[in-house]
Amino acid sequence: MTAQILVEKKKLANPPLKLHYLGDRVLRQPAKRITKVDDEIRELARQMLQTMYSEDGIGLAAPQVGVNKQLLVVDCELDNPTAPPYILINPTVTKRSADTCVIQEGCLSIPGVFIDVIRPEVIKVSYKDENGRPQKLVADGLLARVIQHEIDHLNGVMFVDRVDNALVLNQELTKHGFSVEAVKPIDA
Repeated sequence: MTAQILVEKKKLANPPLKLHYLGDRVLRQPAKRITKVDDEIRELARQMLQTMYSEDGIGLAAPQVGVNKQLLVVDCELDNPTAPPYILINPTVTKRSADTCVIQEGCLSIPGVFIDVIRPEVIKVSYKDENGRPQKLVADGLLARVIQHEIDHLNGVMFVDRVDNALVLNQELTKHGFSVEAVKPIDA
């Protein structure tokens, strides 16, 4: 089930929400579950979509805009104005494929940095939609990758924490003005 909240896929001169960047504490706090899906949550999702489109992103988690809630928005079809985005509330990966793949990832909270990351190819996710209804989704390819990347944000994890190549990581972060100390490596 895809979202009923439709937002024009265009850049706004002044996006409604402000992005937070690597090194900001808000990105390292585990997000709180949403207990009630209401108009306030739907408006947050709408503003997150507007902000994501304004920044040329394909995924955005609430902690990236300073909101400590388990909400993420995803749209892998920016060029298709009629393809609705996904809005996932309290998403949980219930199954991961044994097959993994390496793809270069970037993040709106670490602009300019793109590094290879290994992730499962296929995932099964359960979540609530913007009407509070339980949903399940099997995702593969880019959609699976983006959902995993955004769910990491809900757990205070950033994609650079998953990078194995320390040399490339240090070079890229330094080149773009980010502190290597802000990375918190995790064991896969």
